[in-house]
Amino acid sequence: MHSQALNEWQHDHVFNQNQQRAGEKRTLLVVALTAVMMVVEISAGLIYGSMALLADGLHMASHTVALSVSVFAYVLSRRLAANRRFTFGVGKINSLAGFASAVMLLGFALTMVIESTGRLINPIAITFDQALIVAVVGLIVNGVSAWILMSTPHKHGHAHAYDHHDHNLRAAYLHVLADALTSILAIAALLAGKYFGANWLDPAMGIVGAILVTRWSYGLIRDSSQVLLDRQADDHHVAELRESIERASTDRVSDLHIWSIGHRIYAAEIVVVSHNPKTPEHYKSLISPEFNVVHATVEVHRCTRSL
Repeated sequence: MHSQALNEWQHDHVFNQNQQRAGEKRTLLVVALTAVMMVVEISAGLIYGSMALLADGLHMASHTVALSVSVFAYVLSRRLAANRRFTFGVGKINSLAGFASAVMLLGFALTMVIESTGRLINPIAITFDQALIVAVVGLIVNGVSAWILMSTPHKHGHAHAYDHHDHNLRAAYLHVLADALTSILAIAALLAGKYFGANWLDPAMGIVGAILVTRWSYGLIRDSSQVLLDRQADDHHVAELRESIERASTDRVSDLHIWSIGHRIYAAEIVVVSHNPKTPEHYKSLISPEFNVVHATVEVHRCTRSL
């Protein structure tokens, strides 16, 4: 058979992953904002003797690196989208970057605990007024960054509080949220220290923040690792896909696997048993577009017994 005759039954595995996502430009903008504020806070922390500001600046430095990883993942996904060495495309780079960023968040939380414990043991004098001004500016920058990421539209053009399925964007959002949290805790601690002499609140709040960041990290690690390990889709998703094939016929699905291969895209392997088997293309046509199954393999068997 001539190779050109096979073109009708072949397809690529790009799945629109070569297109720039809405989250890419927004994440790049947030990287720039975070990097500038990082320099300001570290400098202010050293000048005014505020460990809260210095710690927040160092946290921003780690997040600048992590956010840069997110941008790199977007760019790499686009550039490798047409590379045939990747069986189902490069959609999982998104989840891999999210997983790596979540691990960085855990490291960030551990650093917060170590720094906070050190400040509990060895408190230092702080120039409160100047440190508070810088901390408030940092919070504003973090708030703007979070808004930029939260308002990112998904593929249907609607904006919501970050796309839960875009693990890369979700990781960037969590990093910014963690920065905002440390800024709030720094402001609260500086106010308590200035007006009530409660300098111990600074490290105490740092530990509380570390606990919250650890919780966020765990959720992202859990969700992104499920994609990386080809976890079966949710039960209701599987049940609905099965129903779409079995509806209004005696055909039965004897085996079904559906898993994520990228941002909101899925692959499926389906085994159909039927008294009157039809072509695999027929069964593929029964899968609703809303499932967004971009690669489906259908195996059909004839059954002579009652189903």
